[in-house]
Amino acid sequence: MEYSHPDFPRIAVNPEICFGKPRVKGTRMPVASILAYLAGGMTIEAFLNEFHWITKEDVLEAMAFASAMMQDTFLPLEKSS
Repeated sequence: MEYSHPDFPRIAVNPEICFGKPRVKGTRMPVASILAYLAGGMTIEAFLNEFHWITKEDVLEAMAFASAMMQDTFLPLEKSS
C-alpha cells in the first residue's frame, strides 16, 4: 500500500519499494538520494539531466519534505573541543 503526505503529494512511501523510504512518487528515487547528490555538489540542472524522469518540481518538493521532517528533530551532539 502506498502512502503520501497531504502537504507533499509528489512524495510517497510504500513498504515494498525502496525499503519504505520516502521517494518521488512513481519512481524508485529516494528523497535521501536526491539530497545526497545535491549535497555532493551536483546542481539541480545537472541532476535533472542525469535523471530525466525526475522533474524540477519533484526535486524542490523532496527538499521541502526533508526540511519539514527535520523541523522538530533534534540530533544528539557532542561538544567539540
